[in-house]
Amino acid sequence: MIYCQQMRITASRLREDVYRILDEAIETGRTVEIVRRGKIVRLVPEERASRLARLKKRTGFEGNPDDIAGMDWSKEWSELK
Repeated sequence: MIYCQQMRITASRLREDVYRILDEAIETGRTVEIVRRGKIVRLVPEERASRLARLKKRTGFEGNPDDIAGMDWSKEWSELK
């Protein structure tokens, strides 16, 4: 099968093999155009962001790391039981 940016099919063909067509669109990222009564409906697979891009933005520590190394954390920490 030759892969291009989009695949144009009829509604009847979609009905015959809907799951295979949807799986192919998801795997390849191709847009599926369904023609029905002269109108086109597009199924466009969502572009998922990378796992790194989905991480929540956090503020970092600003300062000298040696300043926190000697701090007394005993009030903040408790051993799990």
